Order: sequence, then structure tokens, then C-alpha cells
Amino acid sequence: MKNIIMLKRIYLCLFLISTHFVSLSQSNPVDLVNTLMGTASKPSLSTGNTYPAIALPWGMNFWMPQTGKMGDGWAYTYDADKIRGFKQTHQPSPWINDYGQFVIMPTTGKKVFKEDDRASWFSHKAEVAKPHYYSVYLADHDVTTEITPTERAAVLRFTFPKTDKAHIVIDALDKGSYIKIIPNERKIIGYTTKNSGGVPDNFKNYFVIQFDKAFANTSTWNGKELSDNVLEIKENHTGAVIDFATEKGEKVHAKVASSFISFEQAEINLKEIGQDNFDQVKAKAEKIWNTSLNRLKVEGGSDQQTRTFYSCLYRTMLFPRKFYELDKQGKVVHYSPYNGKVLPGYMFTDNGFWDTFRAVFPFFNLMFPSLNAQIMQGLANTYDESGFLPEWASPGHRDCMVGSNSASIIADAYLKGGKGFDIYKLYQALVKNSENEGPLSSVGRLGVKYYNQLGYVPYDVKINENAARTLEYAYDDFCISELAKALKRPQEEIDRFAKRSQNYKNLFDPSTKLMRGKNQDGTFQTPFNPFKWGDAFTEGNSWHYTWSVFHDINGLSNLMGGSKGFSKMLDSVFVVPPVFDDSYYGFVIHEIREMQIMNMGNYAHGNQPIQHMIYLYNYAGEPWKTQYWIREVMNKMYQPTPDGYCGDEDNGQTSAWYVFSALGFYPVTPATDQYVLGTPLFKKVTLSLENGKKITINAPENNEQNKYIQSVKFNGASYSKNWLSHKKLTEGATIDFKMSISPNKQRGVNPADFPFSFSK
Repeated sequence: MKNIIMLKRIYLCLFLISTHFVSLSQSNPVDLVNTLMGTASKPSLSTGNTYPAIALPWGMNFWMPQTGKMGDGWAYTYDADKIRGFKQTHQPSPWINDYGQFVIMPTTGKKVFKEDDRASWFSHKAEVAKPHYYSVYLADHDVTTEITPTERAAVLRFTFPKTDKAHIVIDALDKGSYIKIIPNERKIIGYTTKNSGGVPDNFKNYFVIQFDKAFANTSTWNGKELSDNVLEIKENHTGAVIDFATEKGEKVHAKVASSFISFEQAEINLKEIGQDNFDQVKAKAEKIWNTSLNRLKVEGGSDQQTRTFYSCLYRTMLFPRKFYELDKQGKVVHYSPYNGKVLPGYMFTDNGFWDTFRAVFPFFNLMFPSLNAQIMQGLANTYDESGFLPEWASPGHRDCMVGSNSASIIADAYLKGGKGFDIYKLYQALVKNSENEGPLSSVGRLGVKYYNQLGYVPYDVKINENAARTLEYAYDDFCISELAKALKRPQEEIDRFAKRSQNYKNLFDPSTKLMRGKNQDGTFQTPFNPFKWGDAFTEGNSWHYTWSVFHDINGLSNLMGGSKGFSKMLDSVFVVPPVFDDSYYGFVIHEIREMQIMNMGNYAHGNQPIQHMIYLYNYAGEPWKTQYWIREVMNKMYQPTPDGYCGDEDNGQTSAWYVFSALGFYPVTPATDQYVLGTPLFKKVTLSLENGKKITINAPENNEQNKYIQSVKFNGASYSKNWLSHKKLTEGATIDFKMSISPNKQRGVNPADFPFSFSK
């Protein structure tokens, strides 16, 4: 009897513990986020190319521990063993690099200021990395540093040992900077101009640092020499060192804020902290993250799946960042990275639409439409201030990637019910894009005269990545035609863009059933190697870009001989070996290597062009193949670990693919009402929409083996379609999936149930 009673008590304890952890995960999803996911990266092999961003969702300023040398785009890498400082950062990608950056670093002992001299050994075992909080022990200085953010400010807390040689180094970095120490106010102000491009001549990031402890001594430095009791310095590379005597365990706090407008505005931004102490700021930041993350509640997955989901969800909520500030009257203003003026209204930046039009912005339209409306108005402001829409902004126009994918983003926002932005001005900007090259190759449409006259950008006119441009312009023209319809534009205008949306057909080679560069005289490029990366394509080959006909998969299928031929070509992507031709680049770029090592043939999930391809079996009457390959990719290519991605994370896109795919559907064709069905990952998901409605996704039999959909019910009624309606979802919906270990080859085979295609 005693043994039975004891067993009952043990079972009760285990039940209570398990209930506690379930409750914890549901109410505090921020604890499930691993901000180090993807940080074990390097230029030759990306497992995310991320850094642990200490920030609020879409915050203007991020913070990060810096392990790399000044100017290194790989500013934090998991395999590093020393920290050089704690950096305010605006870096969207190591390839784009940073701007508006400065560094703070605590030290003890001999007064040092150069980054190698001040660097300290650290261990991940003494590191806590969360979205709203970061802590690390700096072994060489016996100091623990903690950071917690607001949108435009942060509090840093340094716990020192007993010493009369405690220091804090402020590094305003090179390329032109300024520092001023104000001892009687326990304050340091300064500005940094260090950037990687995309800024006007008057660009500065003004910062203010307010300490809670009086300075014992002060010094400034000019990059090489330290000068005691010099309070102000303006040089190529400036910094400051402040000294303290501290007791064991004494905590020194620094409240920090910055502004792209002025020192006065930086002081206003500092008021985001107010009178809150470190722990109060941390609690508020945690609440903000939990509120945002809890908009999507997942249940019934493994610990690894749940942690991966919320780690990916965190990444979708970082970019584009807010580049606007609130003035002393509380009005929204921004420094324009396009003309250098301070102007009213919203501005967002740090985004490459070539990546994010695919899933990130559709995710915003589903879950955060009010935010997306502000982003759209920011695009209208960009058009006013520069004459063009941004395709890659950081903080202003950057010459990177191809396409004019702002068309997809704008059309999708408006057609899915977005309000509160000047759609007529944005439409005008899209029409201008369709007829003009921009000041940079990534702005407007490079090769547009050829495209509009011939129906493609030729291979032999010295315009790189011509086939990729053609395919993306054609899809963008579809988006403009759909928007033109909604805005009741003249029929001639609608027809012009609709006709151009079919230009993808001009590059289809019937002999290989693949897309191929075409010369100005109408002949295909020769020789043709479908495994050649770059050249006619962008960071991919013909096997990857052939599927970039987002708006007319039925038309592409017909070119390939119908559903059977189309499905066979899809199968072939996984069947052909991971061979490649890197001659265009002259070396194996990291995207190639990431495809090669994944053991999925020529499927290259680590880069964006092919990420929608798995969903295309739904257009061929074989949705069970979509279901199989989605689970394969999710299980093999995503982990909540430092090497957790299979390529560049890219401003949330690779993460958004996982988030959507875990829900069981994906936006193959932004600017339409449809999401294409995949297979849900969890037993239950609850989406809390901005309008107060809920979407509940039930798949109670779901597990590792039961990856196949047997049947679907939508709001209680049997549902045969291979797609879901955005409009119907936003009215509130319950979707019930019956899952099985074996595929149902009778469901989703009727062409009437296939997703939207322009030519259907």
C-alpha cells in the first residue's frame, strides 16, 4: 500500500511538473527562442548568418555582443571565444554590413581601449541570449554585462569586482566620429558616421549615454593615443574611457539611446526608459515579446519543433526596422536616408524585397496588417524622397539583388485589405518602375527597354542575371495588373501588365523543359548548362529559377507537357545529383556549398528562389509529394541550434517559410487571396488575428510518421481544395486535418481543386 501511495505521489508530481512546463511555454514563448540559432556561420558556409539581436519587435536600434573585428560583417560568430564589446547595430546582413554603430565595453585593470586589448574570453556556458535580455561573463575582466532594450534605447548593467581600476570604454568607431564627456551630468554624448553605403553626406547617428555612478577619472582617445582629462574630441576614430572604484558585486548602469536626427532627439528617445530600472525595462521588453509571439500558439509538437518555431517567429519580427522617431510633441518624424532631410511620417528600412516578398510580407498581411500599413506608407515616403521605391534599403538604396519586387509587396498589402497608406502614389511608383531604370541596378528595372520591347532581358547585352530579371519582372507585372484592376485603372493599362506577365514563356526551352537565357536575336544562349549558377540567374541555376512563375503555374505546367510532365520535372530536382558549375563566380559560393551538403539533389532550400517549389505538386494533382518534402525539409534543415539554418536566414524569409509551413499552408502567389496547402506540423495551432478573430488549426493525429493529410474540414464542412482563402481565414476559421502515415492519393487530384493560376 505504501508503495502504491508513493507511486501515486510521484505520478502527481510528474503531472504537475509537465503541466507547469506546458503552461510556461504557452505563456512565455520568449523562453523558447534561441537567438543564437544560425550564428555558427562564416563566409564560406552559412547556417543562418544571424547574430543574437537584443531588440524589441521591429525596433529602431538593436544591440549585440561583438566578437568580430571592427567592420567585419560577421560581427558575432558562435565559434569565437572573445568579445570585443557590445555594439548598437543596424546590420540586416553580413553582406550588407552595418551603419549607425558604436560600442561599449567594460574592463578592469590596466586602462586599455583598442579592440584587441580590451577583448575578453567568454564561454557560452556563462552566456544567456534572449530577445529581450542578454548576459555574459567577461572572464578577463571579472565583469558580467547585461543588456535589455526598448525600441530606441537600452539599459546596460555591469557587475564589477572590488577594484579601483574599473573602466568603461566607449568606441564611436572610425570613418569620422565625435565624443564629449560631461562629468557633472555623468553623461557621454557623441556621434558615429561609420556606414557601409546608402547614406547622404550629412548622415550621423547621435548617441547619449547616461550613467548612475560618478566618474573618478576620464580620458578620450583618437584611435591610437589616450588623453587624460580631455573631454571632447572629433577625429576619424574617437572614443572615451571612464574610470571608477567599485566594490565587489557593485552594479553600474548605463542608459543609452540614439537618434539619426539630433542630440536633442536622442535625449527624447532616452525617455523611453523613463524612471524604470533595469529589471523593470527587462520585464516590459519580455511582455512585449510574449504578447507578439503569443499571437501564434502551437501545441503538441516536440520540444525541438516548438523551440524551432518560436526561434523562427522571432526572426520574422525583426526586419524591416523602424527608422522613424517620435519628436517632443509625439509626432512621427524621420531622418531621410534618401535626401538627408528631417521629414514627417513613417520610414522603415533594412530589407531586401528579393528575399522577403515571398513569405515575410504575406505573414505581416495575415498577422500584423496595421504594421504593414505603416511600412507601406514608409514606401510612399521613400518614393517622394528619392523618386523610386526601395528594393534593397540599408538605410537608403543599396545596389543588391534583382527584380522590382516592391510590386508584390504593395499589391499584396492592398489586395488583402490593407488600409491607411497612399495606394495611388504607390501605384504611380510601380508604373514608373515598369518603364524606367533607376540610379542603381537594383532600383527600377535594369534592362527595362529590352524587356518591354522584346518580352525579355537578353543574355548577350551585358546585363547580368538577365533570365532572373525577366522572370521576376513578369511576376511583378502580374501583381501590377491585379492592383490596377482593384484600383479600376483603364482596361488598356490592366491588359498591358497582364500581357507582360506572360513574358516568362519567352525563356522556356522546350528541348530541356527549363528556363534559359535568350539572345537579342531570339536564339537561346549556347552552350547551356542547367547546373550553372549565376550568369543568367541570381544565386541559383536553371533548375532553381525555372519555377519562378509564381502567378501561372498552370501555364508553366502546360509548357512542360501537362501535369505528368510537370510533376516529373519537380521530382527531377530531388533526383539529379548536387552537381554544379561555379565558373561564373570563379569559386564555390556558400549557397552552392549549402545545396551540395544537404543530400537533396539539386534542391537548394538555403536560398530563396526555390523555397516555394515544394508546394507546386498541389498544381499537378499530387499534393502528398508536397507533404512528404515539406516534412523532410523541416526535419532536416531546421534546428533550434547555432547551426540551425541551411543557408542565409535573410531578414526573416527562411524563418517565415518555416512558420507558414508549420501552420500547414504557404503564400506561393502573393497578390492573390490564396495560400497553398502543405501539411501542419503541430497537433494544434491558434492564431489570434488583429481583428479579434481566431484561426484554429487542429491535427490531433499529427506525429513524425503521420505527415500525410487524409482529409480536411473547413469550419466543419468537408474541404477538397488544395488552397485556403485569406479572406475566409481572416473572418475566423477552424481547420481540421485528419492525418495518416500513408498518403491519400484520391484527395486534391481534381483540377478544379488546384490553386490559382493566371491561365486557368
